[in-house]
Amino acid sequence: MSSEVNPFESLQEQIDDAADYLEYSTDVLERLKHPERVLETNLSVKMDDGSLEVFRAYRSQFNGDRGPYKGGIRYHPQVSRDEVKALSGWMVYKCAAVNIPYGGGKGGIEIDPREYSADEMERITRSFAKELRPIIGEDRDIPAPDVNTGQREMNWIKDTFETLENTTEPGVITGKAPESGGSAGRVEATGRSVMLTAREAFDYLGKDIEDATVAVQGYGNAGSVAAKLIEDLGANIVAASDSSGAVYNPDGFDAREAKDHKRETGSLSGYDGATEELSNEDLLTMDVDLLVPAALENAIDGDLAADVQADMIVEAANGPLTPNADDVLKDRDVAVFPDILANAGGVTVSYFEWVQNRQRFYWSEERVNDELETIITNAFEDLVESYENTGAPNFRTAMYVVAIRRVVSAAEEGGIWP
Repeated sequence: MSSEVNPFESLQEQIDDAADYLEYSTDVLERLKHPERVLETNLSVKMDDGSLEVFRAYRSQFNGDRGPYKGGIRYHPQVSRDEVKALSGWMVYKCAAVNIPYGGGKGGIEIDPREYSADEMERITRSFAKELRPIIGEDRDIPAPDVNTGQREMNWIKDTFETLENTTEPGVITGKAPESGGSAGRVEATGRSVMLTAREAFDYLGKDIEDATVAVQGYGNAGSVAAKLIEDLGANIVAASDSSGAVYNPDGFDAREAKDHKRETGSLSGYDGATEELSNEDLLTMDVDLLVPAALENAIDGDLAADVQADMIVEAANGPLTPNADDVLKDRDVAVFPDILANAGGVTVSYFEWVQNRQRFYWSEERVNDELETIITNAFEDLVESYENTGAPNFRTAMYVVAIRRVVSAAEEGGIWP
């Protein structure tokens, strides 16, 4: 991963790229390149041994023109102010791309959760929830899971907020366990939208996804779910990677078995369905029909993009390609289907969860998946229309054109106050 590329600058460059195909003035677009506010806080938490440890934490609220701020909370050593600013901005345009009524937010704690006990992680999470309490709420800002967080952490945040507010407000956060007001289909939602985007992309480009070769970088929730659902369409998963490295079998392997092995052992290394172990860079430059980057941002920079041999990329992670990588891949005619569409399943089903929480009426998993498919396929049609009619050089810029128009329209309708 390129550590020298600032993700916030990447976001701003993507907006600038789309500006060439929009009719708005510079001042209107400049407003859309910066967060409205950023909370930066230090959490002082007692450890199991009685010592006190301090953790830096953030929450960025980027733009609320289209609705409450929405976005995940991640726990990772690389969490930084600029990272959450970038991620909250991507959320704005992701929500607008799939046309759901949210703005964008993002948060995180600078921490490696593997180094702490479950009790310590609960205290850290509840400490963060206390700091978030004044700025979140079902009509203000609705957090969700992200890297290294899940139902457990969302349940803790919900319980802390409700306890301090002396209320019942399940819609304050999404990605909860079903027993705590979570939605059916939420866990697989991000991977499902990656699959749907890949399916539509193969069809649009006149390619057959059956027997296509697929490499997945990052085998967490999004990557592993995308792999198994793409495999269900008849494709061959030939390579997958996690932080330990990559596994490979030219004849393909069972995506579900690989996930079971990772769950049991903690890594993909040693998976007996693979014939070879490779590096992450080997996987990213493999000659495959489809590459799915599903780890962290900046996984592919301009230098690495020159060696990418995949015919198509569908982004499961947020910001896995730098702007320089986009330029290189465009010149090489590699079709890149952007994160703000491909991984929007998570926020879309979070929206469904929020709607169900507000109504106190819950849907079947079949309905959730059907509604998600409708939203993603409609958004893909919007992408194609923009790409074919605006002259945008790639699918990312075309999708940003759609999203920015929707955000600007909402801002213009609301006006600037005072």
